[in-house]
Amino acid sequence: MSDETAKTMADPAQIEAPPLPLRAVLIPALLLAELVGVALLFQLGTPIECRLTDMAGACRGLRGIAVAAMCFAALFGIYLWASAAARHALLGALQRTERSAFWRAVHLSGAALMLAPLVAIPVAGLNAAFGAVFALLALGGALATLGGLFWLAPPAAWAAWVRGRIGVLGALVFGAALLPMLAEAAGPLWYWQRLTEATFAGVAVLLWLIGEAPMGDPAAQVLGVDGFVVAIADSCSGVEGFALTTAFLALYAWLFRGSLLLGRFWGGLWPAALLLSWLLNVLRIAVLIWIGAHVSPELAVGGFHSFAGWLFFMALALLVLVLASRLAWLHRAPQAAAAATSLSRDSVAALILPFIAFMVSGVVAQTFWQDPALAYPAQAAIMAGALWYVRVPLLGMLGRPSVLSVLAGLGVGALWIAMAEGGGGGPALAGAALAGWIAARLIGTVLLVPLIEEAFFRGYVLQRIAGPRGRDRLRILAGIVVSSALFALLHGRFGMAALAGAVFCAIYLHRRNLGDAVAAHAAANGVIALAALWQGDWSLI
Repeated sequence: MSDETAKTMADPAQIEAPPLPLRAVLIPALLLAELVGVALLFQLGTPIECRLTDMAGACRGLRGIAVAAMCFAALFGIYLWASAAARHALLGALQRTERSAFWRAVHLSGAALMLAPLVAIPVAGLNAAFGAVFALLALGGALATLGGLFWLAPPAAWAAWVRGRIGVLGALVFGAALLPMLAEAAGPLWYWQRLTEATFAGVAVLLWLIGEAPMGDPAAQVLGVDGFVVAIADSCSGVEGFALTTAFLALYAWLFRGSLLLGRFWGGLWPAALLLSWLLNVLRIAVLIWIGAHVSPELAVGGFHSFAGWLFFMALALLVLVLASRLAWLHRAPQAAAAATSLSRDSVAALILPFIAFMVSGVVAQTFWQDPALAYPAQAAIMAGALWYVRVPLLGMLGRPSVLSVLAGLGVGALWIAMAEGGGGGPALAGAALAGWIAARLIGTVLLVPLIEEAFFRGYVLQRIAGPRGRDRLRILAGIVVSSALFALLHGRFGMAALAGAVFCAIYLHRRNLGDAVAAHAAANGVIALAALWQGDWSLI
């Protein structure tokens, strides 16, 4: 790399950046959420075992691709962070949107193909039919990736941007593929008996602090709670986190070598980052043991101990890099304050971001709770935080609701209860825990969810398809159908949910007032929540 290139990468302010399109944030977030969601669904929601299939190598390859894709996303983000020229050129390419609707459809088709095995193939037969599962996942993944990229920018724009950067991108792809293997291969460099012993002691102390009674054999490094035990071998001492953190720090140090004080970087930040990585690993193992003892041994060993570990360590590594960029102590000259690109006042972001947070919280609940319903207080907190973040533009879109909207919602709620089968009961909680869960459930169901879902399905999806008031009736009908169908996919009773969605669409279109749709949805959910509370049957919601 030339000195001029290094100077440009170290000083992004030298290049005037084009505006950041909202989809440049939302589409990558959607792609990453889909990648993580599909990986977790197949790892935790199915009995697929690579050794039980007739394509064990291909099966393990798919798992490796998921981890490598996350690594590439992180490395690519660091590259754009460091290279102002590449970042600004890409922002210029993203201004073009030719055929974005077509590529959006390609992406959605690919996502549907990846989920098709979960619907079309009986769960018990997934191992035997892994050939078909592999084909659907591979084809769906390719279509979803290409569709997502060309939804962001057309092929010609990508070709122009890639030209001249093939070497860098090839290195990033190679690094992303190599990083998981390096993390495993570098393990012996970090295998110190004292480190393993410290990890064992740290996990035992943390379990004791949370009120557990850890039992184990320090000599054999076996530790557990209530009959669930794990062997804290050398490979469990956090070596993957050490390797991943070191690799990301090394890339950052090389890209910003012109402005960093490398002695302070490697002598101060690197040891602190390794310590944080070790503490995170101690926390991870303690939570693993707690989940195995009190929730699900399969969940602890199958999900939390593998794929989720990479997610946590990667998040930590990126957090350390953000911290490094803001510490003037690490740089030769005080760093200019980063221009905050806040979406908190963007009206389109206000309609979409809370829904993304809502969906991500659902994935987290499905991943880390044997009974996802128990995670609802955490989900409600995430939803409330997302709504608070975009409160200014969102409140500006909520007009005063009409009496008609409330009456329509009450009718939808009554019909929903009348057609419900019920019998689902409630969470296995009692006393104050149950009261707290019920309070969070009522707040989320009556206040948070109606606002989030109506903002997305009616305020964004319906409005984008139907267009302004008084336009093509066919577009309005298409908007109602698409919005109602997508809304119904989130609910267990498709037909009734689609009908409810259509009613909310009609209420919204009557005055083009988002407040009417939210009021109707809140009234419906309020009736249903009261019935669920009265009957003690939360499956009604």
